[in-house]
Amino acid sequence: MSYVIRSVRAEEWPAARELRLDALRDPVAHLAFLETYEEAVARPESFWRERTAGAAEGAEARQQIIAEGPDGRWVGTVTVLVEEPGTTDWAGFPVERKQGHLVAVFVRPEERGSGLTEVLFDAALEWAWGRGLERVRLIVHEENGRAQRFYRRVGFVPSGVTVPLGDSGERELEFVLERSGVGVPFSDG
Repeated sequence: MSYVIRSVRAEEWPAARELRLDALRDPVAHLAFLETYEEAVARPESFWRERTAGAAEGAEARQQIIAEGPDGRWVGTVTVLVEEPGTTDWAGFPVERKQGHLVAVFVRPEERGSGLTEVLFDAALEWAWGRGLERVRLIVHEENGRAQRFYRRVGFVPSGVTVPLGDSGERELEFVLERSGVGVPFSDG
C-alpha cells in the first residue's frame, strides 16, 4: 500500500480531530496518551482549529505529520514539539538544549506492522533535524512494552529520566535520540 506522508494543513482540523478521537479509543490509549476520549470529544471546535493550525505546515514550534492512505483516509500521525533551552517541559523539568519532543504517536491497528510507523518517524526526525534540533525525545508509559520495543528498534534509548504520574505509583520513561544517532536517516534539505 502506498501512503502520502506530509504535514497537516490548518483547514484539515476535522480530520485531525477524527484521528485523535480514534487514537483515544485504542485499547492501550490509557498507556499512550495523557487525555481521555471523553475529555477530547467535549472540546469545542475552536480548540481543534487552534491545535491543528499550531502544528500545520509551515509552523516552527510544532509540526503534525500524517500518513494518508490511497483513499485519502488518515491512518497515522506523529507530532514534533520544539522545546527551547531555558524553558520547562510539560512535566516541569528544565529544558537544557534545543530539542524535539515526539507526541501523539498513533497508527491505526490495521496498518501496524506495515513499516508505516518507521516512515512517520523518519519524516518527524527529518523535520526536527532540519530545524537544528540537537536531540529528539519522547515519553512512554513504563507498561507500554510494544511502544518501547519500537522506539528501541528505531534508535531511541532510555535516558534514565522518569516522570511520575500522580499518586498512582505509575511512571513514564524518557527515551532519547541524539542528532548523531546511528541508523537514522538525515537530510540537509
